[in-house]
Amino acid sequence: MPKGYWIVRVDIADQEKYKAYVEANAEPLKKYGARILARAGQFENPEGMSRARNGIIEFPTYQAALDCWKSPEYQRAIKLRQPVSTLDLVIIEGYEGPQPS
Repeated sequence: MPKGYWIVRVDIADQEKYKAYVEANAEPLKKYGARILARAGQFENPEGMSRARNGIIEFPTYQAALDCWKSPEYQRAIKLRQPVSTLDLVIIEGYEGPQPS
């Protein structure tokens, strides 16, 4: 079964208040087996648009990625984030097919 991923792009208006969201999202991320692969590191944006911070979060399955976002715990965390940030989130299924050779 393919893994699931959150691809996140965010602009944060109030870093201090955003910390409450980070603390609140830890519970559902752990519950659904999330693993943070990239979080606010150095990046280039050679095409299209971006935000100030980017992240990639891996889940054991696509369904776990969906379930985490839909969970009551994460929905509570969202309410802490929304007033202090603007976020784009894509939930995508991993690919296990042939690779370029």
